[in-house]
Order: sequence, then structure tokens, then C-alpha cells
Amino acid sequence: MKMKFKFHILTGFVAISLLSGCSKNPVTGKKEIIFMSKEKEIALGAESHPGIVATMGIYDDKNLQSFINEKGKAMANVSHRPELPYQFFIVDSPVVNAFAVPGGYVYFTRGIMAHFNNEAEFAGVLGHEIGHITARHSARQQTSQIFGQVGLLAGMVLSETVRGMAEQTQQALGLLLLSYSREHETESDKIGVEYSSKIGYDAKEMADFFGTLKKISEKSGQTIPTFQSTHPDPGDRKNKVEKLAKQYQTEHPGKYNVNRDAYLRKIDGIIYGADPKQGFVENNVFYHPSLRFQLPVPSGWQYENSPAQFQMAPKGGKSMMIFTLAPGNSLEEAAQAVVKNYNLQVSENEKTTINGNQAIVMISTQVAQTQTGQPAAATQNSIQVATWLIQYGSNIYAIHGVAAAANFAGSVNQFKSVAQGFKSVNDPNIINRQPDRVKIRTVQRDGSLKDALRDNSQSDKQMDELAIINGMSLSDKVTKGMLIKTLSK
Repeated sequence: MKMKFKFHILTGFVAISLLSGCSKNPVTGKKEIIFMSKEKEIALGAESHPGIVATMGIYDDKNLQSFINEKGKAMANVSHRPELPYQFFIVDSPVVNAFAVPGGYVYFTRGIMAHFNNEAEFAGVLGHEIGHITARHSARQQTSQIFGQVGLLAGMVLSETVRGMAEQTQQALGLLLLSYSREHETESDKIGVEYSSKIGYDAKEMADFFGTLKKISEKSGQTIPTFQSTHPDPGDRKNKVEKLAKQYQTEHPGKYNVNRDAYLRKIDGIIYGADPKQGFVENNVFYHPSLRFQLPVPSGWQYENSPAQFQMAPKGGKSMMIFTLAPGNSLEEAAQAVVKNYNLQVSENEKTTINGNQAIVMISTQVAQTQTGQPAAATQNSIQVATWLIQYGSNIYAIHGVAAAANFAGSVNQFKSVAQGFKSVNDPNIINRQPDRVKIRTVQRDGSLKDALRDNSQSDKQMDELAIINGMSLSDKVTKGMLIKTLSK
């Protein structure tokens, strides 16, 4: 959670008007019914971009950004839709993922950049993502499914129902990107082979990266979105892509580059895993070193942190809490804005102090609207909200506890306990916590990858993870002078 900006609710995706008609697919050449015009695709990308940035943040690495811009533009020029206004971004997320939004917006997480082991692997995934755009996969999905609004949980805090945390996390971090069909995935793999080959890369390396993704999936069992959750595996993908690459190279003889060392040097120093300065949970406490506060996390609760907010919920999904910056320059202004923004009917409102910080606490009910625009009567299905607005330093923070009316009474004491646990943090061990970074080292002697990692003081408990990020097995042979990835602060 970076919180570099005042209260921000995403504009999200605008509602899509259905512009039906028959058009020719630029990749397949087949005629098909499309419910989204090219202009709508471009508008959708432009309108969704601020939300994606607010949700994940941009990773600040000018050299790496320049690299993906260069390769992205080269690939766009050889694509089936070179006229689109392509843009390429590295987002500040440890999740191993890449995704594309209609209209030419392509995103790589720093997590996936840290896991690539050469330029060819990157180029293959880049081609795959551009393929989703050029083949109009998202637009084609509109025949059966329409994009809904996308927002941070702050924008959904008073939705009609309080969903379980897993679903909320998928919506917040998954950005409601549609899971493509097996047909679309296979098609994009083929396009990825073609595009990456056309700009001079060995697409067999793209196949190898699918092996890395499989190992990541097997090791982590992550619930947050990964490349495989937004890109369902259409079977034996690695072998299929390798076959496609060999076929392309047979039909188009030439030199196809891998560029392993050049890529590894580009990612030397990239942050790996969670970045503590954005906030982290340790021993059931959420700490934010940069903003110097802490907040308790109830035992057993699931949680997710994003650049704009921290959200958490019990596994039963009957309630949730959200911590974010509040609007306004005073507690009173913030209270008025919250009531207006969320359409609240306040039943309790009092001033208080929380660990020496001035605060306002409100108990409210969301005022639902009828079809005629009139307020609907409160029911057991209504949403109730406990809100604490806390003045701390130069910021005003909002803590929202949300539950259906039927569950609110059983949840409000837990909400109160969390809010009253908000306080400053001064522990140097917390404030000065540093992230892990990928460090590229030169192998000093022939041996196994495990030998080389131990030579570089890597701990045994990290070995399996280090093998994955190096795209190797611990028993694989390495030679003197070879570059490998290590992790250090």
C-alpha cells in the first residue's frame, strides 16, 4: 500500500454499448460477430489504465521500461494490427503475471520480469499478450460476457452484497480480465511464436517458460491471480509451443536469438517478492514503514494489500474491512465526503480519540435506490458500515467495517477492536525493512546450480525457489563464468 495520493476511487471500465456487426478478424481472416468497435477497444484501454495503475502501481526502472518499449514497438509493427496505440508497462506487483487490455495496453508485473531468464522468454510472452489484442479475444468474448465495472475494493465497499475475500481479491487484483477460452489461448500461443520469431527471437524459449510457470503453480498454490489463472492451460502447452516454434523455424530458416546474459544484466537489482515499504503483515499486524503506522489483523483473516488500500476479511466472507486514505482536509470534510460518496444514512456519529489521534466514528446504512430513484427501505440484506476516520500526521485515514445488516451486530466489536489498534510504529526493524532483490552473480567453478548458489551464500531454505527463478533444477550443471540469479537485501 503506497498511499501516495489522496482518496481515489477508480473510474473503472465504462459501460459498453453493444455495437453489433459482422467483421473480419485481423488474425484469422474469418468473419465473426463482434460487439465492440475498434474505437471502443481503444477507449476501454485508455479508461481502464488509471485503475490498473492505482491497483498495482508502476515499477520505476527506466532501463527495463525502455527495453519493453523497444521490443513492444518492434513487435507491434509486425503484428496484424500495427495501427493501434500500443503502450507497455511494468506494474509493481510480485505476482507472476502478464496481461493485456483491449486497445493496445500490455502489462508485465515485476514478478514475471524477475522470472524470465532471457530476452526470448520475454518476447514469447509479449507476443502472446499482443496476440490477445490483435485477435480481438476480449472483444470476441463480448458475445457471451460483458466487462463489468472495475474498481478497487474501496469502490465496492458498499456493494449490494458482501462477498468472500477470495472473490473480492480476484476482482481487485484480477482487474476482471476475462479468462480466455482454450481456443483463444492456443491461438495466442501460436501468435506469440510468430511475433517473437519475426523480431528475431527463439520461440522455443517461450515453451521453456511454461515449464517455469508450472513449477511456480505447483510450489505456491497462490489464490492471487497468476498467469495461469488469467490464462487457463490448454493442455500440454510446453510441448505444443515447442512444436510450433520448430515448425516456424523450419519454414523460416534464420538466426533466432536467446540473449540470456543481456537480459539477466537488465534485471540485476529488481525487487523480488513483496516490497516492505508498501506495507507488510507480520505476527498478525499490518505495518506501513513509510507512513509509520500499524493496524492489527485478526487471527485467521485473509488479507490483500494494494497501492491504494489494505483489505481483509474472515474466511466465512460475511464481513470485511478496508483501510485507505480518506478525502478532505479535516475530519468533518472527510465524514461528509464518505457519506456522500457511499450514499450512507448515518445513525451514530461521535468524535473520539484513538491512541492519541483525533477521530470520528460513524455507524451507517447504505441507502439503496429503487428503480424510481427513491431510497429503498432497509432490510436484513441491507449493508451496514462502521467507519473510523483518523487524523494521523498530515493524512486522514478511513477504516471501514462492512457487513450485511443480519451479520453486522456480530461483527461490529471485531471492527472496533481493529480500529482501536491503529497506532504509530517507531521500531527501526520495521521502519528500515528492505525487500529482497535479484542479484546476478558469476559462477566461480564448474558444478551444480546448488553448488553455485551455496558459493554465493544462499540459504538452503531458499534453494527450491532459487531453482525456479533460474529456470533450472538444483542438480543442473553450471560452468565457470556463467551468470545466475541470487537473492539478497
